[in-house]
Amino acid sequence: PALIHAFHAYRTGPLALRLARRTAIPLVVTFTGTDANHDLFDAERAPLVRQVLEGAARLTAFHTSIADRVTRVLPDLRGRLVVVPQSVSLPRGVTFDLRARWPLPAQTALFVFPAGIRAVKNPGFPLGPLGRLVRHLPEIHLLYAGPLLDPGAGEALLRSLAARPWARHIGTVPHTQMASLLSQADVVLNCSVSEGGMANSVLEGLALGRAVLASDIDGNRSLIDDGLTGFLFRDEAEFERRAAELARDPGLRERLGRAGRELVARRYPPEREIEGYRDVYRQLVAVPI
Repeated sequence: PALIHAFHAYRTGPLALRLARRTAIPLVVTFTGTDANHDLFDAERAPLVRQVLEGAARLTAFHTSIADRVTRVLPDLRGRLVVVPQSVSLPRGVTFDLRARWPLPAQTALFVFPAGIRAVKNPGFPLGPLGRLVRHLPEIHLLYAGPLLDPGAGEALLRSLAARPWARHIGTVPHTQMASLLSQADVVLNCSVSEGGMANSVLEGLALGRAVLASDIDGNRSLIDDGLTGFLFRDEAEFERRAAELARDPGLRERLGRAGRELVARRYPPEREIEGYRDVYRQLVAVPI
């Protein structure tokens, strides 16, 4: 290969760095939200993360908020760091049979939480406020779609769901069926404590014209203009208020979804992301790409 590109400084970076040094070719590292928000400040993991970042020829981040966080700690990296915004391209045409997995009433306001279940995604957060709303808005249902990546968080979620028939975890959904599943959602949720820039769940929900309700963090603010392309929340009370509005008002969901879809199509096409990485590679290798 002409170069090595590693995704995730802590998980794949050390192996990629060893290979790059052994073969004397450039290393590009894309660092994630977990790298920038957690691993870089973890006493055990930080030395390894820093070694990888300092050994890379180029670093990429999905958003300026993540790049700024890293360069505040390691300012010498600024000259090698490039922001390449994410795009979204979901395969279409393969149907997800939601009724076979969870038969729902005809009149349902379906909230979908599409994410691997781990602590940083804050999966238990919506259960409290939505549980209060269900008493008055029984059409509300909550669907979790994603693998149990963190055993502790996964077990806690499953215990919580056992007493809540209006909420269910269906496990991993094949990537080819995610567009179909999200298209059946009324609201797509992102409750993350932190993100590595633009969350896939938010990008995909917006691209499919779904209303998005997301935590008010840097990565989500980069996509959600509150009240225009979706809703942001800072606490349970705000989440509950916005969720109630979305459950009650199909017209509001349609307006937000349409604006979000137009935003993604205009600003985050796949061609832009591809060209961003090509520019990074051209700086390091002598062959045309």
